[in-house]
Amino acid sequence: MPADPHLTEIVESIVQELDALTQVRDQALQHSRSLIRTCARAIRAMHRHQWDTAQALLAEAQELARALTDPLAPYPALYYSGYTQDALKELVEAHLLSALLRDRPIPTPADLAVPSSTYLLGLTEAATELRRFALDLMRQDRVAEAEPYLAIMDEIYGLLLTVDFPDAVTGGLRRQTDVLRGVVERTRGDLTLSLRQERLRGALTRLEARLDSTE
Repeated sequence: MPADPHLTEIVESIVQELDALTQVRDQALQHSRSLIRTCARAIRAMHRHQWDTAQALLAEAQELARALTDPLAPYPALYYSGYTQDALKELVEAHLLSALLRDRPIPTPADLAVPSSTYLLGLTEAATELRRFALDLMRQDRVAEAEPYLAIMDEIYGLLLTVDFPDAVTGGLRRQTDVLRGVVERTRGDLTLSLRQERLRGALTRLEARLDSTE
């Protein structure tokens, strides 16, 4: 029995649809990789205190994010895929880190055009990244300047604890919050040790000064 010609038309139409979908997916993968690289470069510039460079890279990242997401509007499955949301998470991390470091207004999910769950995941990453800045200051014996970073990390962790929803809704936020808790506690321990060492050095310096004055 020969196949119904109408069935052939249906399959050919599906093939054309899948071909178009594949092209959009391949383009999205390329844009997502570019976005992740640009955000990483922006964060690296922040660590080097190259703020103008970081700001330019953030603007570039925002354009890449639009190039990534705009074509995906008709394809929700691609928009909410892992690689798309991972790239947008990096965008959130870079923007929030810049705002936290420079005491600028915190952009909202609407400002960055990202889903709320992705925004929260990016927030955990930004808080985790603050540890590196705190450690850099501790290595330079600028312990007092490192304390505010721990306070910000602690505040973000406390806020994320209030977001108590299933992982299917938040994209695995609970696990990321647990990771952040470990980072906060390690940073607290490092800071406490640095403070004690600083006090000990101060006490030894004062003792040495007193001994010198009695000679």
